[in-house]
Parts: sequence; structure tokens; C-alpha cells
Amino acid sequence: MIIQPLVPVDGALPGPVLAEIAALYSTNHAFFELSGDFPDPDRITVEQVAASLADELAHDGAEVLLARSAGRLVGLAATLAHTPAPAPGEPAAAEPTPDPDPWIGLLLIDATAHREGYGREVATLVENRFRAAGRTGVQIAVLDNNPKALAFWQSQGYVEVRRAKDRERGRDCTVLRKPLEAP
Repeated sequence: MIIQPLVPVDGALPGPVLAEIAALYSTNHAFFELSGDFPDPDRITVEQVAASLADELAHDGAEVLLARSAGRLVGLAATLAHTPAPAPGEPAAAEPTPDPDPWIGLLLIDATAHREGYGREVATLVENRFRAAGRTGVQIAVLDNNPKALAFWQSQGYVEVRRAKDRERGRDCTVLRKPLEAP
């Protein structure tokens, strides 16, 4: 498996790649039903996915990584190099120093290939990228209404560090962290 950054061309996402990503999102209607990220999880459009990806990439230090196995898009990971700055009108964090850890904002695997090891493999590849960059830990916020995702991340060695509200919609979530020791 390989992971490669999604790189806009002349400020836009390439049409064929965007269509592949939209198809990947469409297989995950159960996740998007839980998250509420799209108005109709059974009818996710290319335009909605393009807007979602543009929002992801608008953050400083953001990256969207595409995971391919045998040339097929099997997953996507959205990462942040650091905790994002507070949104307009959002109070600043209580801690005086910024969080040093990078974040996995989204890990999405083709639902037709769930339970085939792709999620674990993509998570490991993302962790290895952070480790190679000298990072010592990684965090993720998991929506509390998604117990399967929480169980997955805990099985990968992530432990709960706090409870919080997510930044986009104020949904209850559990923040998990995994230390990244040298291999």
C-alpha cells in the first residue's frame, strides 16, 4: 500500500481523483449518518466532497493523504501538523502552550473493504510519516456516537486523554493519543 498527498492543480482538485474520492465517501453512508457531515449520507455528491476537502486543506499544516492498494483507492486520511487555532469566536485553549502533537482528523476506508486490515495499515503509515518527521505522539478525536471507531483506535494503542466537543458542530467526542516511539 502507498499513501500520497492530495495535491490541488491550479487551485482545484483533479476531476478523476475527486470522483474516486466521492465514490469512497459514498460507501461510508453509515459513518456520515453518525457524523452529520452531509445532508443526505445516501446521496453524497462530488461537489459536497470537493467542498469538504477544501475545508480540510484550508487549515495551516493540513494534508489529505490518499491510500492505494494495487492502484485502487482504498482509504483517505486527513491530518493536521498541529492543533488548529481557535475558530473565529471560539475561546482560546486553556493551556498556555500549544499542543505539540499532530492530529488525524479523519481516517476513511472504503466500506466495501472494511475488516480487511486497510484501516490498521493506513493508520500505521500515517503514524510512520509523523514519526519520520520527529513527532513524539499523535491525537485523534472520535465522536462518542461511534463506538466502533473508538474500539478501532483503542485497539491501535490510542488511549483516552480527555473528553471534548468537536470544533465543527460541538458534538461530544473522546480525544485519544498514541505515543510515537522510535521504531
